[in-house]
Amino acid sequence: MTEEPHVPSNQSAQRRAQAYVVPFVVFMLFLGVPDLLTSVGLLPDTADVSLQHTDTESGPAFDANSDEPTPTAGSPGQAWYVSEPKLWLFPVQTLVTAVLLAWYWKEYQFRPHTGWLLASAAGVLGIVVWLAPGFLFRSLELSEGWWKYVGFADRSDGFDPSAVSAYGPGWYWATVLFRFARLVLVVPLVEEIFWRGFLMRFVADMDGDYWQVPFGTFHKLSLVVVTALFVLAHAPVDYFGATFYGLLAYGVAVKTKSLSACVLMHAVANLLLGLYVMSTQQWGYW
Repeated sequence: MTEEPHVPSNQSAQRRAQAYVVPFVVFMLFLGVPDLLTSVGLLPDTADVSLQHTDTESGPAFDANSDEPTPTAGSPGQAWYVSEPKLWLFPVQTLVTAVLLAWYWKEYQFRPHTGWLLASAAGVLGIVVWLAPGFLFRSLELSEGWWKYVGFADRSDGFDPSAVSAYGPGWYWATVLFRFARLVLVVPLVEEIFWRGFLMRFVADMDGDYWQVPFGTFHKLSLVVVTALFVLAHAPVDYFGATFYGLLAYGVAVKTKSLSACVLMHAVANLLLGLYVMSTQQWGYW
């Protein structure tokens, strides 16, 4: 049995719309902060960062004859928070977005809590398809070509938490912890609340009261618009994986009629993604 949609008053409808949209907008705005800081001169135009690992499969590098970790990133006279702004930006983004989600929490309708087994299986399938081209690229030792636009590319360049290992293992693991909190908790909530909870309904009834549209209602235009915008929110190299995942997530929403199932699907996929990235050091995926 599906839950009947709550029909709010105009004022409560506006607050509910804010609850579903504002955290996502703030989350996305954070991604432009490095460029903003660069434009005002607080960050250099280019960062001369040289990543060096004595053991590329085991995280931060340590000197066996010293209790201090070996510096792994940065250039002379350049601190990690300058050369790698994402290392502090992502934790701040995580905290700010989490506060917004908590502030608006009562506005979200996650019920019914059904379809979780289907959602978990979809999350596994979605991330396997997303990662498969890159895995084959590495396994077959391919060279890059036009096929990079379907995911066949090297993904080693990206968010590397070992850049802070020179300051001690505590900094490294704190960075990893925040990254997983962002990946598995904040991102699934903020994105599914927006993509499936709000936009899927909004596109289905833009001229009427979209809050009266039951969650998970199939609508051809919303399928196209929500999936397309979800894909465009990612890098071109991820378009293939994002298209498959976006269509699959739309299907889970329609099948389960449950926002919580969509969040769980996203969380399972992102948890597996994070574990894959940590084990392969393909930092470009996250």
